[in-house]
Amino acid sequence: MAANEVASDADVKQYDRVILKLSGESFCEDGHRGISMAAVTHVAEQTIQAARQGVQIAIVIGGGNILRGAQFTAGNSVIQEGTAHYMGMLATVINGLALQDALESLGAETRLLTAIRMDGVAEPYIRRRAKRHLEKGRIVILAAGTGSPFVTTDTAAAQRAIELEADALLKATRVDGVYSDDPEKNPHAILYRELSYEAIREQNLKVMDSTAIAQCMEHQMPIVVFNYNKEGFIERAVRGELVGTQVSSQAVVKQG
Repeated sequence: MAANEVASDADVKQYDRVILKLSGESFCEDGHRGISMAAVTHVAEQTIQAARQGVQIAIVIGGGNILRGAQFTAGNSVIQEGTAHYMGMLATVINGLALQDALESLGAETRLLTAIRMDGVAEPYIRRRAKRHLEKGRIVILAAGTGSPFVTTDTAAAQRAIELEADALLKATRVDGVYSDDPEKNPHAILYRELSYEAIREQNLKVMDSTAIAQCMEHQMPIVVFNYNKEGFIERAVRGELVGTQVSSQAVVKQG
């Protein structure tokens, strides 16, 4: 199915609860760093449209637009690697606060939960509390990863999807899905429409880190990788339409 085609009603099975993984890149303009409130508002508008479909949405956010822990681990940095990872987690909280205000300015009810306690700005992440917020129709923002260093926010998203009993993990990126190579560097890279977890591991495709893929594979958590820059794609993804790349144990390799 082409990217701009709409699946028929027979093909669509709307999810009840999803984890939406947003990278820090979605909070800034292409090629820039920091926070662009225009970019954040764009994501917030799409997320609210998706929530109006009746889908419960929890968002796991990255912080690479502000700081990546890895940038302090190369060379002769005096910052220890564990410390650098904690710094990266704090960057995700800054993004979470920006997204929360953007969503609430558009009329959404939200809760920001963090894996590292900081009671002055957010609630602590407690699984039962997060589920209750979702059941009440609030958009839940999950920041600070898992609260532990040496764990990516992709792995945090996989873990939250499993423990919150989501129907799917939706990974929003700036490209149209999973490619055979980096499409921004290789114009001949092939877009896949369907993939199995095994194919991702065998071909070493850069979708999510290996731990996240292993967790989703073990717990049969479907993954959808799609382009957040395309208007309406978050809404279409939560509705179960065939956007981007679909990853599951049943999928066969299908090119776009």
